[in-house]
Amino acid sequence: MEKASLFFPLVVLLIQCLPIVPVTVSTTTPKVEVHENSDAVLSCDFRTEKEQNPRIEWKKKGTDVSFVYYEGHFRGAFAGRARIKGATVTLQRVTQKDAGEYRCEITAPHDTITLGETNITLEVLVPPHTPSCEIPSSALTGSVVQLRCRDQQSIPPATYSWYKDDKPLTPSRMANATYHLNPITGILEFKTVARGDTGQYSCLASNKVGPPKMCEAKHMKIEDVNMAGVVAAVVVICLVIAICGFGGYYAHRNGYFSSESVCP
Repeated sequence: MEKASLFFPLVVLLIQCLPIVPVTVSTTTPKVEVHENSDAVLSCDFRTEKEQNPRIEWKKKGTDVSFVYYEGHFRGAFAGRARIKGATVTLQRVTQKDAGEYRCEITAPHDTITLGETNITLEVLVPPHTPSCEIPSSALTGSVVQLRCRDQQSIPPATYSWYKDDKPLTPSRMANATYHLNPITGILEFKTVARGDTGQYSCLASNKVGPPKMCEAKHMKIEDVNMAGVVAAVVVICLVIAICGFGGYYAHRNGYFSSESVCP
């Protein structure tokens, strides 16, 4: 009997010392990447200490935190195009507006720690669209010329390559190169454009999501400066200056600019 009385407090002490397992929440995919108009699975797994019927909520972070799933129903833009199994949510036909950070929250009122959560980032991938290209129709030799290419819709952002007469222009790292091509910004710059740079130019936008897209080719003509015209213009300007100077001298000598006035 005495042994039993000693054993019982030890059992109680051991029970009290056992580690308490609070509500725990986790995800197998903290970052989800899906193509536009496909389904996105946001996994959320949880385990509770005592609670048999925990409250499940999903929220989307943005300028303001908005509910995705609350009180057993999907809310807002997710109503009618999402489903839940356990705590894992599947969003159907996702668009770029659905991209962002989501939070799965599990509330277990009867547990020692009543709240657990996990975050998931959703990225919606968008294939390249036909880029907009700015290609001047003409330029003068020796001038600085920029050709611009941009696709603002592709995700991840597109990289760019330029073509002249259907042949690719390679990014040049040589110090004496006549042009510089930036595949990130899409800018093709000629430091001192020459007549040999005349041709049909087009730009190709690419990313890992879908097939690349190219803008319509445009012709750029490089022309020499008209030296005869420049010389003629200089001669005309010099003649005008000389005539004006002579006229001023003549008028001054004949008293047209005299400050004295004749009174009646």
